[in-house]
Amino acid sequence: MPKISNFEDLEIWKAARELCKLVYEITSNEPFNIDFKFRDQIRASAGSIMDNIAEGYEREGNKEFLQFLSIAKGSCGETRSQSYRAFDIKYITKDTLDNLLEKTVNLSKQISNFMSYLRKSDYKGSKCK
Repeated sequence: MPKISNFEDLEIWKAARELCKLVYEITSNEPFNIDFKFRDQIRASAGSIMDNIAEGYEREGNKEFLQFLSIAKGSCGETRSQSYRAFDIKYITKDTLDNLLEKTVNLSKQISNFMSYLRKSDYKGSKCK
């Protein structure tokens, strides 16, 4: 595993950032951009993924990091569920839905794998030295 100096080095954070950017692009178009509550909700859940990864990392302890990764994984599921809703009400196409589903499922798996790695790791974070 490459050296991780900050949360920006984490592949899961990079993937979450790309997903968030995609969600913002999609929700900038009609009819999404006029359904303010739904638009803001899916944007918030997508942003929550990357933000919780960053916040957990900055806590400098594996137990807290795992807790924030769990929240990030939950937000990933929320974004996936909202993607179905957007498709069902015809805000997005099937291709866009498939793209969002692929990205959210893959990211959720990556977060799970990283959580498993942290649970097995002897390193407990700089806070616990």
